[in-house]
Amino acid sequence: MRPLNRPRPARVPLRWKIAALAAATACLVAAAVGVLVHLWTAQDIRSRAEAQVFNSVYSAMDAYRRTGTLTDGAELDPAELPAALRHPADGDRHTAYDGRVNGNLGPSVWAAQRVDGPGSRVLAVRVNMSSELYGLRRLDVVMAVASLAALAAATPLAVYGAGLLGRRLRRVSETAGRISAGDLDARTGPTKGRDEVADIAATVDLMADSLSRRLHTERQFTADVAHELRTPVGGLLAAADLLPPGETEDLLRAGVRDLRGLVEDLLEISRLDAGAEQPVRAHVPLDAVVAEAVARTGLDTEVTAADAQCAPTTQTVETDPRRLERIVSNLVINAHRHGDTPVQVTVEGRTVVVRDNGPGFPPDLLRGGPRRFHTGATERGSGHGLGLTIALGQARLLGAELRLDNAPDGGAVATLRLPD
Repeated sequence: MRPLNRPRPARVPLRWKIAALAAATACLVAAAVGVLVHLWTAQDIRSRAEAQVFNSVYSAMDAYRRTGTLTDGAELDPAELPAALRHPADGDRHTAYDGRVNGNLGPSVWAAQRVDGPGSRVLAVRVNMSSELYGLRRLDVVMAVASLAALAAATPLAVYGAGLLGRRLRRVSETAGRISAGDLDARTGPTKGRDEVADIAATVDLMADSLSRRLHTERQFTADVAHELRTPVGGLLAAADLLPPGETEDLLRAGVRDLRGLVEDLLEISRLDAGAEQPVRAHVPLDAVVAEAVARTGLDTEVTAADAQCAPTTQTVETDPRRLERIVSNLVINAHRHGDTPVQVTVEGRTVVVRDNGPGFPPDLLRGGPRRFHTGATERGSGHGLGLTIALGQARLLGAELRLDNAPDGGAVATLRLPD
C-alpha cells in the first residue's frame, strides 16, 4: 500500500550546495581582500606623494631664498595650482590633491608656500602620481586574475569534498529509507571520520536495533497470545454445541466464532511478520478466482470482468490462489463493513479493483497505511482493524501492489495489481 502521491520539489544535491557556498565565500573573501589592498595601496601612494612634495617645497624654498633660483621643478604662481593653495593665509607649507588628468599628467599632489610675508608670491611643486596609480591598476588586475584562478581551483576541491560528505549522508539516508520500508535488518555500519555524520549513522543503527527488538517482542507476544487462545476458544465452540437451541445459543456461538476469527487473524499476521509464509503458485484464471472469493463472503457484491467483454479467452495469472482469495475477500468484507452498498469488484488485466460508496478511507490511513486494531474514523463502522493489515501482508508476499485511495465522487477504492 502506498499513500496518495504528492508532487515533490526538485532536489538539489548537497555537494552542489556546499560547492556554491564555498565559491560564494571565496568570492566574498577575494573581493574584501582586493578592496582592502586597493584602498591601502592608494592611501600609501598618496601619503608618499604628499611627503615627497612637502620635502621638495622645503628644499626648493631654501634654494630660492639663498640663490634666487627655482629647483626641483618648483614654480612661482603656476596657472594649474589648485585654488586652495593660491592664497595661503600664512607662510607655512600646505598640500592639496589635484585629481585632474591631462594626458600622462595627473592625478597630482601639490605643495605650496609663500616666498615671503603676506601678499608675496607662492612657490609650488607638483608630484605626478600617474605612474604609481598605473601600477595600482595593474595590481588590481593581478589580484582579480589570482582570485579567479584560486576560485577555479577551490571549486572542484569543494565539490569533491562535498561529494565525500554527500555519499556518507546518502548511506545513512538509504539505511533510514530501508528501515522505514520495513527492512529492520538494514544498518549503515561503521563510517569514516569522527564527526556529526558518524554520530548520525551510529544513532540510526542504534534506533534500528531498538526498533527491531521492540517489534520482535511485540510480534512474539501476539503470536504467543493467539496460540494460547486457540485451545480455549476451540473448547468454547465445542461447549456451545452442547447448549439447547435458542437465542442464547445463537448469541454465544456467534461471539465464539468472532473470537475464533480474531485469533486466526492474529496467528496469520504473526506468521506474515515472521516471514514463515511461502506462496504456492499456480496458473489460475483471475476472474474465476475473484468471483469465487466474492461468493464465499456471502455478501451482495457485483463482480465485473472487463476482459471478458472484449476477449474470447480468459486471462490466467501465476499466483497463489488461496492467498489471492484471502486478499479479495478481506477487501470485500471491509467495503461492506465500513463502507456502503453497492460494492463493485472489477477485474481488468492483472488488476482487481474493489470500490464501495461509503465515506471513504480516513486521511490517516491513506498517509500511514492500515494499523492493527485501528479502524479509522467512527463513521467507517466497527471491527478489529486486521482485515486490511492481512490483505497488505498477503499482497507483499505475492509481490503485488495494494493501493488504497478515495474516489473523487466518494467512496473507498482498493486497487490490487498482480506482478507480471
